[in-house]
Amino acid sequence: MSITHLLLQTTTTAATTVVDTLHKSAAAIPGAEAVKTETSLSLMELIVKGGYIMIPIAGLLFLALYVLVERIIALTKASKHDKNFMAIIKDNVLNGNIAAAVTLCKSSDSPQAAVVGKGLSRLGKPMAEIREAMESAGREQIYRIERNMIVLNIVGRIAPMFGFVGTIIGVVKIFYDISLAGGDIKIDTISHGLYQKMITSAGGLIVGILAFASYHILNIVIEKIIHRIESSASQFLDILNEPSHK
Repeated sequence: MSITHLLLQTTTTAATTVVDTLHKSAAAIPGAEAVKTETSLSLMELIVKGGYIMIPIAGLLFLALYVLVERIIALTKASKHDKNFMAIIKDNVLNGNIAAAVTLCKSSDSPQAAVVGKGLSRLGKPMAEIREAMESAGREQIYRIERNMIVLNIVGRIAPMFGFVGTIIGVVKIFYDISLAGGDIKIDTISHGLYQKMITSAGGLIVGILAFASYHILNIVIEKIIHRIESSASQFLDILNEPSHK
């Protein structure tokens, strides 16, 4: 299963869960069945009932989705590699055909090609200098593939907090409405606060779960790419240490 398919499936599942959870929250309010016979609430109407706190939660959702799509595209591109890449590099280097090896690295858009290409550009220099140049190029490639991942991590942590804030606001609203009603307390008195409490809690949790799951799934892919970069760099240094090359 490709990373794109896996993450799109995760996003679809999370979105479906949002709808189901919000509708279940509405149904949990006393008297909701009677209201349901008269009219049904759309997802947008439910979100509006969550109050102003749903604005930052919605903003976090769009931010998480933007970063998710951007990272899927970037990591899908970085994951592409030729299994025979290092074998071809080895043959060219050992045969003294450095120009062909350099051309191969330039024609490939993979992170490991960039690292090996940096090593090729330092041929003739001391081994320590070659290794240092490749490590520097490797750090640059790792930074590129990990870029914006912290955003998903932050969204996954603070979205549920916004939901909790909405819950507190909803509870305060319930008590405030009760105080205004005096002794005449009806379901309408507390329904607005209950809607806000449940909807903001569900919204914050769902956004947090989406961001948290995406962050860890993408990190699995990133770890594989980093391992491939390190392995290619190690293989290239081993090629340079072979007696036939010396």
